[in-house]
Amino acid sequence: MPYSRLGALLILFVLILPWILSSPASSDPSESIPGFIEIAAIPGSTDDTGRIQQAIDRGIGSIRFSKGTYRISRPIEIHLNRVGFTSLHGDGVARIVMTGPGPAIRWIGPHGGTAAPKTVKDEVWDRQRTPLMDGLEIVGQHAEADGVEAHGTMQLTLSRLTIRKCRHAVHLIDRNRNVTLSECHIYENQGVGVFLDHLNLHQINIANCHISYNAGGGIVSRNSEIRNLQIGTCDIEGNMGDENAPSAANIEIDGDGSSIGEVAIVGCTIQHTHEADGSANIRINGIGNTLNFTPEFRHGHIVIADNILSDVMTNIELTNSRGVTITGNTIWKGYSRDLHMDNCKDVIIANNVFDRNPRYHYGDGSKAMQGILIESSEDCLFDGNLVTGTQHEIAAMQINHCDRFNITNCSILEYGQCGILLDNVTRSRISDCLIDQQEQSEITPSIRVLNSNKNMLRDNLLGGPLEDSLNSSNASGNEFLIMK
Repeated sequence: MPYSRLGALLILFVLILPWILSSPASSDPSESIPGFIEIAAIPGSTDDTGRIQQAIDRGIGSIRFSKGTYRISRPIEIHLNRVGFTSLHGDGVARIVMTGPGPAIRWIGPHGGTAAPKTVKDEVWDRQRTPLMDGLEIVGQHAEADGVEAHGTMQLTLSRLTIRKCRHAVHLIDRNRNVTLSECHIYENQGVGVFLDHLNLHQINIANCHISYNAGGGIVSRNSEIRNLQIGTCDIEGNMGDENAPSAANIEIDGDGSSIGEVAIVGCTIQHTHEADGSANIRINGIGNTLNFTPEFRHGHIVIADNILSDVMTNIELTNSRGVTITGNTIWKGYSRDLHMDNCKDVIIANNVFDRNPRYHYGDGSKAMQGILIESSEDCLFDGNLVTGTQHEIAAMQINHCDRFNITNCSILEYGQCGILLDNVTRSRISDCLIDQQEQSEITPSIRVLNSNKNMLRDNLLGGPLEDSLNSSNASGNEFLIMK
C-alpha cells in the first residue's frame, strides 16, 4: 500500500476515534447519554421490575420513561445514600402498574436532622437532596399496592403525578423534611390519598392538587408530629367510603399520640359526601403529648381561610385546639352541623357565610340541619358572620358550658327554633347582632339563656323574644342587659 494512502487512513482513524469512544457500547434502547437514561416500554411485558431497578441502581440520576405501560411486581427502591441524586420523569405519557404489595416507588434517605441548615449533613446536599418524581401515572392492581412511599428524605418533590386504584397514594413515614406535593391527581384509592403516618415532618406544602374519592380520607395525619403543613388551592372531594365504611374526612389531622401545629388550609374547595357515616370536610384534634414545662395539652396555631365547604355530615370539627382562626369561608349543607367545636381556646370565627341556598335543595338537600355547636370552650370571638336558614331543632347557634365568649356584629336569619342558645355560659357578651326570621305562625326566641350568669346582651335587634331562665325576663327589641 502506498505510504500516502496509509497516512491518510491513519489520519482518518485519529479523527473518528473520539466518536467511536463516545458511542454507546450497547444497542439497548434504555441507554442514552451520560447522566440520562431513557427506559422504553416493551409491549406485552409482564414484569419490568428488574430492568427499572437495574437502571436506578446504576446511579446515573435522571430516569425517563417513554410512552407506554410498565408492570412491576415489587417496590422499586431508591436508596439515595447509595445511588445519589435521582429523578423519575414520565412526561405524562408513562404508566406504572403495581401488581404486588407495597409501594410502587419507595424513596429511602438517611436524613435524621430537622429543616435547620446546621442539622443537614454534607452528604445530603452532595448526594441526596431533592428527590423528584414528575409526570408519571401509578395504577394499583393489588389490594396492598401503594403509590409512593418516602422516609428519610430532604426536599422530596412530587409533581404532576396521577395515582389511582392503590391502597394509599402517597405514604410518608418515619421522618421527612421539606416535602412538596403539587399539581397531582390523587384519585379513587381504597385507603388515604396523602397519608402522614407515624411521621415526624416539618415543612410540607400540598398545593394545586385534585384529591378525590379516596375511601380512607383525603389528607390524613395520625400519630405524627406535624408542623408547618400548608394545604392550598386544592380540590378535595368525596374522600370517604359509603355508609358502611369507617368515619373519614376530606382533611383529618389528629395530634393524639404526638402533636400537630402550624397548619394552614387556604383557598380550597372541600366537599362531599354526607351519605358516609360521620363524614367531615375538616376534622382536627389538636391534642398533644404532655410537656414538662406546661399543663396545656392543646396544640394548634391553625388557619382555615377562604375555603368552600359543603355536603358532609359536619363541615368543620375542631376539638382540643388552641390558637385557631376560621375566616372568610363559605359553608353550607352540613347535614348534622356546619361547625362543631369542643374543648378549644383562643379561637376566632370571623367573616364566614353559613348559608342555605334553595338552589341546592335537589335530592335531600333541604334536609341539611346546618347550625353551630360550641361546647366546653373559652376565650373565643365570633364576629361578622352571616348565619342563615338553619333548621336545627335546638338553635342556629348553640353555646354550652363556655366562658368568656364575645359574639358581635353577626346576622342570624331564618333560624327556626332559636337564634342563639346560651346554656351554662359565663362572662360572655352578645352585642350589635341582628337576629331575625321571616314571619311565621309560631314565634320563637331570638336568644334563649339557660343557667348562665355574668353575661352582657346589648344593642341587638331581635325579631323574637329574649328568654332568660334565671329571672324569667322576656323582652324583644333593641337592647337587653343581663349582669349577675
